[in-house]
Amino acid sequence: MITGELKTKINNLWETFWTGGISNPLTVIEQITYLLFIKRMDDLQILKENKANRLGIPIEDPIYTEAERPLRWSSFKQKDPEEMLDLFRKPLSEEVDLTAFDKMKLMGAEDSPFRTFMKGATFMVDKARLLDKAVQSLDEIDQADQDTKGDLYEYLLSKIASAGQNGQFRTPRHIIQMMVDMVKPTLTDTVCDPSAGTMGFLVAVTEYMKKHHANDLLKPENKAHYQENMFNGIEFDPSMIRIGAMNMTLHGIESPNLILEDTLSEKAAHIKDTYSLILANPPFKGSLDYDAVDSSILQTVKSKKTELLFLGAMLRMMTTGGRAAVIVPDGVLFGSSKAHKQIRQAIIEEQQLQAVISMPSGVFKPYAGVSTAILFFTKTESGGTDKVWFYDMKADGRSLDDKRNILGNTDEGGELTQSHEENNMPDIIARWNSPDFATVESKRKRTEQSFFVPLKEIQDNGYDLSINRYKEIIYEKIEYDAPAVIMQRIKERDNSRTKILTQLEGLLSNTEIFVK
Repeated sequence: MITGELKTKINNLWETFWTGGISNPLTVIEQITYLLFIKRMDDLQILKENKANRLGIPIEDPIYTEAERPLRWSSFKQKDPEEMLDLFRKPLSEEVDLTAFDKMKLMGAEDSPFRTFMKGATFMVDKARLLDKAVQSLDEIDQADQDTKGDLYEYLLSKIASAGQNGQFRTPRHIIQMMVDMVKPTLTDTVCDPSAGTMGFLVAVTEYMKKHHANDLLKPENKAHYQENMFNGIEFDPSMIRIGAMNMTLHGIESPNLILEDTLSEKAAHIKDTYSLILANPPFKGSLDYDAVDSSILQTVKSKKTELLFLGAMLRMMTTGGRAAVIVPDGVLFGSSKAHKQIRQAIIEEQQLQAVISMPSGVFKPYAGVSTAILFFTKTESGGTDKVWFYDMKADGRSLDDKRNILGNTDEGGELTQSHEENNMPDIIARWNSPDFATVESKRKRTEQSFFVPLKEIQDNGYDLSINRYKEIIYEKIEYDAPAVIMQRIKERDNSRTKILTQLEGLLSNTEIFVK
């Protein structure tokens, strides 16, 4: 989670942009991200220079040439505000016909997604004082720490006013991490987020791969797939896909396959049988007319609700044998409309549904209070669901109010420890990844947090996937005293109260009371 100090810095910077005339939240985020990226480019250049100096060799693939040095963060941050602004709005020289912003847009290969989506980028900071304050504020943030950088992005995105209409903005990073840890991406996977936003799910996969497959990623055959084919994101908002492209580049993926398109439209109909792993948190509240939706999706689920349509689109996009972990609102689990039952039946009968993890409603606070769940399923085109694992997540390690404070205790070494009551996620991951998963969970009772439900029972309940339909609650028997005993207690208390009032009246009548 973002620290109080860093949070204060970002809040102050946000207010600086606001008072400086840039008030649209998404525009503010774009401009801050551009500056963060320029800073990161200089940080990477410094790392390359240090490595070259240690080895006594020329710098490998320099980001900046010597002539472009004035365009580097470490150079212009020390300049007068007006001089600094000139570096962003005027070409440096005849020799270097670039501004500091132009240089950023040329990062990466010529045909890279980053360059493609940065063509429409505009630097909108036109006041020297605003630029100087932004640069000095961001200079204090150490981007070398991956967690800090992730927290920073998450906090910036939390300020988007339209977040309630865009579910992909609000996926907490620890929830994303849990989903990735459960699906365990492999070196051969092609991963896609069909509502990618800022590429949070894809970034989490890069972190998982570096943690679990670092040595294998160095092999040429794996490196090529990792850089060019593994990561795929579809997003219809040009601003978000630009931020997402920068995010992927900063995480070492210079050639992700990013598509600027509406996943649900006819223009995306050609994307089918393509991805082996889908991770997503598609928009919940949207509603589309039938003529705006690809006809192949409507054949799977005839609906106007985006949360149902996205599930239909994912089934089209997945390869046979492909896996998916998708966040859905609770209404998808038990909705009684024909479309709700249609998509649940398709996933259960025609594909293989493995798990439903019910999450507490506070997970998306303070931006939304909607109750959600995560569906885990595999595309088989031949069924295969024999039983479904349900888990009732009651705690995710944060308070379930608007503050979302981290729970638990921190030891002297800075390590956080959390009990099961404070955080169920370690238990979910451990159970799911256990070699004895099926055997152990089959023995669990419906009164426990996790258990299996057989296919037949789900079919008999109209394909209802809400955990409350299947779990059993043990109610403690409460014994009350007989009415006569209760009445006697009331009389005794009433008599005691009357006696005290009589004594108080006596004291008042026999004592002179002075009121000053």
